[in-house]
Amino acid sequence: MTISTVFEDFIGKLSIGNANTISDRYGEVTASLNKKFRGTDSKTANSLKVGSIGRYTAINGISDLDMLYIMPKGLWSEYKDGKQYQLLCDAKDAIKGRYPKTKVFIDRLVVCVQYTNFYIEVQPVFEQDDESFKYPDSYDGGIWKTTKPREEIKAISSSDSQTNGNLRRLCKMARAWKNKHGIGMGGLLIDTLAYNFLKSTAYYDDKGYGFYDVMSRDFFEYLMNQPNQDYYAALGSNQRVRVKKKFQRKAKKAYELCIKAIEASEKDIAYGKWKKIYGRPFPSRPITNIDASSFAQPTWRNTEQFIEDLFSIDIRHNITIDCDVSQDGFREHKLSDFLRKNFRLARTKDLSFYVKEHDINGKYSIYWKVLNRGDEARRRDIVRGQIFPDLGFERNKEHTNFRGEHIVECYAVKDNVVIAKDRIDVPIE
Repeated sequence: MTISTVFEDFIGKLSIGNANTISDRYGEVTASLNKKFRGTDSKTANSLKVGSIGRYTAINGISDLDMLYIMPKGLWSEYKDGKQYQLLCDAKDAIKGRYPKTKVFIDRLVVCVQYTNFYIEVQPVFEQDDESFKYPDSYDGGIWKTTKPREEIKAISSSDSQTNGNLRRLCKMARAWKNKHGIGMGGLLIDTLAYNFLKSTAYYDDKGYGFYDVMSRDFFEYLMNQPNQDYYAALGSNQRVRVKKKFQRKAKKAYELCIKAIEASEKDIAYGKWKKIYGRPFPSRPITNIDASSFAQPTWRNTEQFIEDLFSIDIRHNITIDCDVSQDGFREHKLSDFLRKNFRLARTKDLSFYVKEHDINGKYSIYWKVLNRGDEARRRDIVRGQIFPDLGFERNKEHTNFRGEHIVECYAVKDNVVIAKDRIDVPIE
């Protein structure tokens, strides 16, 4: 397969699998609000898809959907003076009244409508003459704020046309990267960074899929060289987009992997390099007759499970794990200290992995995965890799039994969606 074919296949696999269901839910919510505030049953009028779904940069697994409901201008006088929370309550009651079995609640700025593996955040707004919108913030008595999503949608649409469709595809590829590596970056930040990158060069204005390997390399180089800053000016609207956590270090690793993948060109090992960057959606190496014959007589059980097969992936938060290393009941160091000094662990150590910090609000569940790699793991038939739930203490205890490169991953799951993840390597002598 050529670079062009592989990346085109990759983009195809990022398509939203439940797009029809999402569209139906948008229609249901819109109809309930139109019935309440306008006396109609229209499923399309007076609502606007915004966020990643509205900018057409969302990928499969998206769980955080945004929608504006444009209120009748004649109702402004009814809500303008300190009635921000009342507006949210009225919107909530309208949705709940039509769909009583659906979970609906207010979350400061929006009305959240919760479905099985995604939710829609509905923001009732009043449109202004400049096409911006005033929206209610119910915090501390209530105020009105301004949002300009139409300017963001126009900016990304215009730039996408100027770059041969490359902007939206790059935004989607960047989302696959952040989901693979557990980077808690908001969608608007990703789109803004991709937009800024393609604005910085005209090289990719007329390029196609055959250049997506070098475009990936150059994009991650652009990211890793970004200065540390708390926010960016959003594309189109220039509104502040907060940086939740630094992304430069992981971008540097992706850049280095891109170089190795490009050097491997169309050799089989290139597939593995790209998968390390973009995760499971990236196409696997084609199976050959030689592969088929080798699979006929396995010498070890491949018991590895993948979180993507159990839950949707939409990384929106950050989580960090570490590990206490001890022996004979005495704590020695943290695993992060060993890794920072490039030390390997000796055998017979006790390991206690734990969640060090996170930025997740509300209830969530923790899952773990322990994967043994290397010849010895396969020879002893203990590759492991199964995903199992935490027992309630956000800790997992292991032991250093044999040499090799081992991996421990931690996943935070909320409403059947992985919203944060982290991974730590465990090198054993």
